[in-house]
Amino acid sequence: MQTQKVTDMTIEELKDLIQHIVDERLQQQAQSNDSQSVQEILRAIEQHRWTPPPGTPKASQMIIEEREQWRQGM
Repeated sequence: MQTQKVTDMTIEELKDLIQHIVDERLQQQAQSNDSQSVQEILRAIEQHRWTPPPGTPKASQMIIEEREQWRQGM
């Protein structure tokens, strides 16, 4: 592929360039040995998940309480 400024390219040439780069990146990703499997990713998410202690108010309850406090100050 010849070196050319983007400003000198036609729309079709630019689309072809973008498609070529995307294809290269997808091939590199598929060949990469560093990529994790879906199961490994899900396992990592499960291990890092935080569960609030029992009795902790839900976010919606906290918003309602804060709104009520704000309204009382009016």
